[in-house]
Order: sequence, then structure tokens, then C-alpha cells
Amino acid sequence: MDSNVSGEIQRDSDREEQLKAFDNTKAGTKGLVDSGIDTLPKIFIRPLDEVSGNCSIHAANLQVPMIDLSGLEKDENRKRIVEEIRDASEKWGFFQVINHGIPLDVMDNMLKGVRMFHEQDSEVKKEFYSRERKQVVYNSSYDLYTSKAANWRDTLTVNNSSTGQLDSEMIPPICRDAILDHTNHVLKLGNTLLELLSLALGLRADYLKEMELDKGWACVCHYYPPCPQPELALGTAKHTDSSFLTVLLQDQIGGLQVLYDNQWFDVQPVHGALVINIGDMLQMISNDKFKSVWHRVRANHVGPRVSAAFFFSGVTISQKIYAPIKDLISEENLPIYREFTIEEFLINFFSRPLVEDRNKYFMIDYSEGKN
Repeated sequence: MDSNVSGEIQRDSDREEQLKAFDNTKAGTKGLVDSGIDTLPKIFIRPLDEVSGNCSIHAANLQVPMIDLSGLEKDENRKRIVEEIRDASEKWGFFQVINHGIPLDVMDNMLKGVRMFHEQDSEVKKEFYSRERKQVVYNSSYDLYTSKAANWRDTLTVNNSSTGQLDSEMIPPICRDAILDHTNHVLKLGNTLLELLSLALGLRADYLKEMELDKGWACVCHYYPPCPQPELALGTAKHTDSSFLTVLLQDQIGGLQVLYDNQWFDVQPVHGALVINIGDMLQMISNDKFKSVWHRVRANHVGPRVSAAFFFSGVTISQKIYAPIKDLISEENLPIYREFTIEEFLINFFSRPLVEDRNKYFMIDYSEGKN
């Protein structure tokens, strides 16, 4: 990126013009770093109240649960794993898994492929840059024009959730094989996780899969360059996931944090582990038994940090109706949420700020007989 462009982004007092100047480069945050900036452009600086709440906890005796999935074929192991997943999903909304069946070389190649895409010549990447909803899109901060502060990261998204189909030839050649290989393995793991989550809810093993939670997905490949003033920015702002379930592959840089008991806890990277978290729509159909919790990613002086989040989000065009699962409802446990379609939920989700609680718009109002 031309250094004059980065200077223009910093000097311009009109935020809208600053955002457009940055967006029009199509070079993302990596382009800013490559231009040699040493101070953070204003569009990335968070509000003071967010900066003041930036502390994280490093408690050796309190970590996001780590669950070993080995030995699932044995009843005693399966029972233990289901109990651990139930406890983690109810309390943390997050857990890590090891011995999940995805080979280390597949995971390492995926991270390598993501990094290669983002570090290739910017003119090649620009071919994929867009603000439109497409199956394959590269950009920086999907909510760039609506958020209070832009996220310090660039993203390549591969998404089949609109139709449940994907033209693999649309994926950039430099990372195509790595993404397809990783995706095939994650889809298999997803089936296993949905079975375990079904059992953890007290349902039959195939219950959530029969609800077609795995039919649509998005693979979101993030690249977080080193930040000149990380204390003023975030790689990803505080948010919950819109999905039913998220499977995250992260490198060893660190930065992911989870809000637990009103404090931010670091999710420590473990080579070979995957981070699993409950999404908003699974919280809703579980009638709040499982929790979709706030999380974020810190900006770092070092980097780049690379990650790949795989969202099981269902198929948008499906007219299937979702609601709290009837087997989880009783006179003592009334449904919290009304019926919804995936399309309705996602339209609401992406039309509102990332930091807003989107589930509340689907809650049933029992006051004065309303519903």
C-alpha cells in the first residue's frame, strides 16, 4: 500500500472518509503494516470504556475445559465425555478437544494455507475483495461501516450456508486444497460433536443432526497482523456467534478470550487442540440450557496470528422452523424463544452491531399474557 494512503487514513477527520479510504485500498490491515505505519489509524481505536475494561485473567486453576475425545467407542469413556461436554456447555459455552480425529498435518496445512493467502501479492488478493455476500469473499471487518471501531484483522470467508452447495473452484488456488481437506475432516467431527451434544441435552444421539444443523457452514479464515498499538485495538470485538456450533483452529500466538463470571479469560493455544463453542441458535433451541457466551480476540504486538473458524449454521434458504426443543420444555421450563427460521435470525443478527445481544429479539414476552 502507498504510504500516502495510510497517512490520508490517519489525517482525515471525517470517519466515513477514513473508512472509505481504507476500504478502497483493498489491502486490509496487512497493507497498513506493509506500508510501515507506527501508530494506529483512528478507525481502529476503541472507545475509552472498552479500553478500560481490557484486563484478562491468567488463572492456572481455572481454564476453558479441555476434553479428551479418545475411546468414544467405550461406554464408560462416552459417558464421561458427554458429562464433561454438558458441564462445559452449560457453564462456559466453550471447551477445547484433543484426540478428535483430525490429523495434525491437516490442521497445520490449513493454517499454512490461510497464511499463504493473506501474504500473497495484494493484487491477487484484490480479485476476491468485496463487501457483497458471496460464497468466497476477502475483506477487512465485515461490519466496517457500522462498528464503533474497526477490527485489526483481515478475513477470507468460504461459505455454503446460503444453499448448502459450494463450487470449490471459487476458492483461491493457493489455499484450496488445504481448505477442502480441513473442511472434510471438520464435517466428520461435527457429526460426532452433534451426537455428543444431543446426548448431553438428554436427547437421542441423532436428534440435532436430524434438525439439519450441519447442512450449511462457513469457514472463516482470519489473519491478525502485528499491531503497532495493541492496547488501543481489538483483533475481533466482543461478540457471540450466530451459528449453532463453532469449531475453531488457532495457531500458537494466542489472543482469544472468553467472558466467564464477568472476567476475561485467555483461551490458551494447545497444538493439536480445537476450540469448540456454542452459538446463539443452539442456545435458543436448547432453551438456554447451553450458553452462547461473549468472546473476543486481543490485538498483539507480535504476529501474524492465524485462525480458521468453522461455523455450523444451517442452510439460509431452508424454510425449516426452529424453536426450543419440545423435549426440553415443561410447565416448569417454559419456552424462552419464539419460532424462527435461519434466514430470519441471520438477517436480524447481521443488521445489528456485533456487540449487541441479538437473541433478545426472539424472546417470548409472557408479561400481561403477551407471547
